[in-house]
Amino acid sequence: MGLEFGLFNSGCVLHQWADGKAQPEHQRLMEEVALVQAGDRSGFKYTWVTEHHFLTEYSHLSASEVFLGYLAHATERIHIGSGIFNITPPVNHPARIAERATMLDHLSLGRFELGMGRGSSTTEQAGFGINDPELTREMFDEVVGEFRSMWRDAPYPGHAGKHFTMPERNVLPKPFTSPHPPMWVAAGSPSTFEKAGRMGLGVLCFTLGDIEVLKPSIEAYRNAIADCEPVGDYVNDNIMVTSQLLCLEDGERVRQIAPTLSGGYQTSLVYRYLDTFPRPPEVPVWPDVIPERTREEIEFAIDHRMVCYGTPDEVSETVQRHVDAGVDQLVFGMLSSSMSGEIAVESVETFGKHVIPQFDTDPIHRTTRLREAAAR
Repeated sequence: MGLEFGLFNSGCVLHQWADGKAQPEHQRLMEEVALVQAGDRSGFKYTWVTEHHFLTEYSHLSASEVFLGYLAHATERIHIGSGIFNITPPVNHPARIAERATMLDHLSLGRFELGMGRGSSTTEQAGFGINDPELTREMFDEVVGEFRSMWRDAPYPGHAGKHFTMPERNVLPKPFTSPHPPMWVAAGSPSTFEKAGRMGLGVLCFTLGDIEVLKPSIEAYRNAIADCEPVGDYVNDNIMVTSQLLCLEDGERVRQIAPTLSGGYQTSLVYRYLDTFPRPPEVPVWPDVIPERTREEIEFAIDHRMVCYGTPDEVSETVQRHVDAGVDQLVFGMLSSSMSGEIAVESVETFGKHVIPQFDTDPIHRTTRLREAAAR
């Protein structure tokens, strides 16, 4: 199976983009829908919809299950994934996650993918009464193995644990697909990649720099998944990496647009809000922000194939580096910036026309093949 491609939806409403616009939240959400529809037409196989709460500018996409349900009707082929549903019980009761997953499985005719996580922002966690971020590890571990039991064609026997308790109940509806939607988990450090591998889960991650930095994590995952004990009814051997994309026929336009996308500011918001991540020493403490990249810095990144910016030929060489690193799915969070919806759609269409056919010739999704193999 070759490299597959996807999009990432976050409802990012940076002030640099929003200033002067009427109802910028609404416009951005509609642009996210249009981008997914363009990806659906252009050969992208996945889109991932984040769930965040209370994070002004960084993400206004909170009720992601509603957005996913809309996308199920608005698209035809692309798989729609939760990137992620927060499965800690104070944020989302586990039975509600199980219900949402199977409802989306039905409404999308089997195109839903369940990405899970425990949240990485104390702003969000404390907003739901979680005042110790370390407790979210326990919560995740307690919950993640319960879904396959909830999805089986029998009543869920119930659970009495430290972080959630539930009596015997029949959780409905049951999955449309057999055995159930693919299961993924958000991961950052090599230890989390290794844990995901041991659980038989696909990995959802992002990189803010060169793909080389992820190689130790990818190796840890591959070693662990080779001898895993899956928490679902099958193994989803899959690594997804989220990055950025600006692929246009005219390379000069790329070099003019890229320095204007507020990438430094958006990365500063990452470390402002996702404060359970280690902050690199070169990242200033908010409200100080990372300076925007100059044209010369963009040129360096393109020339060294560190970012999927440039002409289709330049971008293809960067994509090949992801193949060489062992990535299974490369995803682009294009509107997690001040990029316009029009430029994002043009970039997706250009990438779909010139780049995707070089790397992904399989009409069937990797997750579908893994699930169908398990069903057999």
